[in-house]
Amino acid sequence: MLRRAILAAVLVLTPCVAMAQTAADSSAIVATALDYIEGYYTGDGERMERALHPDLAKRIVMTNPTTGESLLQDMTAEQLVGATRMGYGKQVPESDRRMDVTILDIYENAASVKIMAHEWIDYLHIAKYEGNWVIVNVLWELTPEAKQKMSGGD
Repeated sequence: MLRRAILAAVLVLTPCVAMAQTAADSSAIVATALDYIEGYYTGDGERMERALHPDLAKRIVMTNPTTGESLLQDMTAEQLVGATRMGYGKQVPESDRRMDVTILDIYENAASVKIMAHEWIDYLHIAKYEGNWVIVNVLWELTPEAKQKMSGGD
């Protein structure tokens, strides 16, 4: 209830031009996030490529099971587009494909977005670059269920 009241107050106090800008940007940001996740699930490399800046850095922090040291695993835009085209996302059954997109923040030409996906959560940094919203960074993490599967604790 309080959240709705705050949202209503913000909408009333925000100039119409700024609201239109934010609404248009919000729609474009969500469309970019959906190009990324839906493109992955459907094997649509063009959609994935459209969503990404060519210098994308996608990372996950993993733990070396032998040493216990943290490792940063990287993926480039080219690798992600290639994996998409090879159909890795198509292996996820349609009934298990989650695509819950939440805009966490937008400021000027920068946005933070969270995607709850099948067995992982992606945190996206999206930038307005040459007039288009594109993903420049992704930090992701496996869900607890996915981690349990990986460790053999089905």
